[in-house]
Amino acid sequence: MEYTDLDPSTWVVRSGRPPAVPDNPINAPIVPASTFHAGGAIEYGREANPSASALEEALGGLENGLAIVFSSGMAAANALMDLWPIGAKVIAPTTAYTGVAVRLRELHERGQIELTTCDVTQTQIIIDLLPNSQVLWLESPTNPLLEVAELEILLAHARTCGVTTIVDNTFASPVRQNPLVMGADFVLHSVTKILSGHSDLLMGAVVAQDHANWEQLHVRRVLLGAMPSAFDCYLALRGLRTLFIRYEKSESNAISLVSQLQSHPNVLRLRYPGWGTIAAIEVAGSADRVCESTRLWTYATSLGGVESLLERRRRWPLESHGVPENLIRLSFGIEHPNDLWLDLNRALISGSKI
Repeated sequence: MEYTDLDPSTWVVRSGRPPAVPDNPINAPIVPASTFHAGGAIEYGREANPSASALEEALGGLENGLAIVFSSGMAAANALMDLWPIGAKVIAPTTAYTGVAVRLRELHERGQIELTTCDVTQTQIIIDLLPNSQVLWLESPTNPLLEVAELEILLAHARTCGVTTIVDNTFASPVRQNPLVMGADFVLHSVTKILSGHSDLLMGAVVAQDHANWEQLHVRRVLLGAMPSAFDCYLALRGLRTLFIRYEKSESNAISLVSQLQSHPNVLRLRYPGWGTIAAIEVAGSADRVCESTRLWTYATSLGGVESLLERRRRWPLESHGVPENLIRLSFGIEHPNDLWLDLNRALISGSKI
């Protein structure tokens, strides 16, 4: 089956399945094995697993590259960082996913990399830095400020300068953008979130532009011991099957509520790029009280599940100080928008009371 023959929404349903022969299951089975008969392509469970390979086929086709899955999003991110030479000059977002931001700062403080951080919307500043850099790490939209980078422009300039490019595509997902098509070398995903969509597993993935890059990451996965379980791969692939319909519903809910939040007297600032399933609001009064006052929205970290979540991000000590204390990140699920609005509106009113 060739990816080019199918719409992505069809590909994600049909790919990663066993051959269509009599008595074969239509779903890729869970293969709970740590070792395999000698002479084949796998042999040991830390190297690969058929359940993982099925998921990688589906995700790789969606991103137009070669996918490799890891035991968590941070395991995937660290595998990428492990490819860099000592002293690599790295450009990264000023405000990014907390785990990645902390890890990059740690590598910089150890002298393993030279880190420069930039607002991803400052296109010309990043372009000016590229000739003296080796790695460009981007999020678009960023977490949690929802800043959008001019990816095509930045990736084109980076390629001209011979800079390795990594785009965290967790928020947008392959539904909304394909960075490899724009020229990125690697795409990073927290599979935990929108791709699997049910808040029931931890997993990360990298999709590489070519086989040489994929092979380097495969070696890192083996040596770092970051292979996900067969059961989690099965769950992630099952969740991925409904990515497009879940994303469409969650995005529809986001657009509906954002239009109401824009004029809410207790919302001081609204951050939303005009698409996607994530928004952020800066609220009057107590952001903690808003989060604690919801009955339908779940006050919890993470995002991208079928249930709507909200969280004051600065409750985490390691969150960037560039994130306002009163910022609440909203992850829109697939519930009815009227129910979501009534609950959030009540909480916003409650949070404004002293």
